[in-house]
Amino acid sequence: MKVVFHEAFYEVYAGEPAAERGRMEAIVEVIQPYVEFVTAEAASEAHIAAAHTKTHVDYVRDNGLYAIAALAAGGAIQAAHIGLHEPAFGLIRPPGHHASRGSSWGFCYFNNMAVALLALRKEGLINNALVLDIDLHFGDGTVNILDEEGWVRIHNPEERGRGKYVQGVAHTLSGVEVDVIGISAGFDYHIDDWGGVLATEDYFSIGKIVFKSAEACGGGCFAILEGGYNHEVLGHNVAALIEGLSP
Repeated sequence: MKVVFHEAFYEVYAGEPAAERGRMEAIVEVIQPYVEFVTAEAASEAHIAAAHTKTHVDYVRDNGLYAIAALAAGGAIQAAHIGLHEPAFGLIRPPGHHASRGSSWGFCYFNNMAVALLALRKEGLINNALVLDIDLHFGDGTVNILDEEGWVRIHNPEERGRGKYVQGVAHTLSGVEVDVIGISAGFDYHIDDWGGVLATEDYFSIGKIVFKSAEACGGGCFAILEGGYNHEVLGHNVAALIEGLSP
């Protein structure tokens, strides 16, 4: 599988869990033997402006975070483009699903998923999409930007048990007809992370459900990194999702 990444994502750009030293290294160490890395490129100002107000962009810039946030957003666009033809993963940070049009919180600055899907739509590559947000926390920023677009369906699973969670994902994606499925892939719901519920094999199951659902409707699929903060298990969880998404 192609994984969009840049060594700049190793940078500790802020004093927060998503930016901690060793987080990206823990993922790369596990997945490196099995994937093909594609170098991330920064999103254009026009791509970012499609999702965010000028005031918010200026806020991110004034805090010295524009370059790394734009690189993450660009990596998401690349993963989405690749995902139209074959499953792909965007190994990017900062995360994005708590970034709304005019504000952000929760370690996020630009909404990577929204930027990516709006770019595909503007290029005429998709007519509709589904966002599956499996992060522990509700993706409020993605809802803020995309929910009123009318062509994007957003699902944040609410089930709190392992079996029910995976079954709920399967039910939501059953019979879906979209051009692309994008996973906001947070791994902080893992049993050894903040959420304390999902097992590593559940991420494989979710990936397989997404791949089969996309395949059944002739659509594409991709995932981008959101949360996940236990470095001991994070790489294995990412690997499990990638394996599930693989043909």
